[in-house]
Amino acid sequence: MLKRSVSDKLMVLKKHKKNTTDTQSVKNVKKNRFLITINVNGSAGPVRFMVNEDDVVAGVIDTILKAYARVGRLPVLGSDVNNFLLYQANAVFEALDPWARIGSNGARNFVLHKKSLPQITKGMSEMIPQKRGGSSKNWINRSLSLMILFH
Repeated sequence: MLKRSVSDKLMVLKKHKKNTTDTQSVKNVKKNRFLITINVNGSAGPVRFMVNEDDVVAGVIDTILKAYARVGRLPVLGSDVNNFLLYQANAVFEALDPWARIGSNGARNFVLHKKSLPQITKGMSEMIPQKRGGSSKNWINRSLSLMILFH
């Protein structure tokens, strides 16, 4: 029977310990990640990055806006997540729910649209009181407040 030295026993223990902790850490870190492609209206090309399957749509939009701004792409989009809607590339009719999980629909290609502000119609413009001699800044503030009121 062969006797092992103390150093051999320690090496075997370390190797065994290392193997068990590696498998445990892989189990803890392993999540479903996938690559998504997002086309931004008016941009020269798509933005691609990795997301977790459990990430919410609002968080993905926030990540898109930060990555887009960091690179300095045009047009400048801003940073407010509430001003944007994310659509599946093959179904542009209905925007994704901001609190839905990005991996729930199985799509990997998306389109980012900026929400449009409500347009002033002729009927609305007639409702705006017309003052003579007022500044254009006051007129714009009144117009915006009426747009918000009717929206």
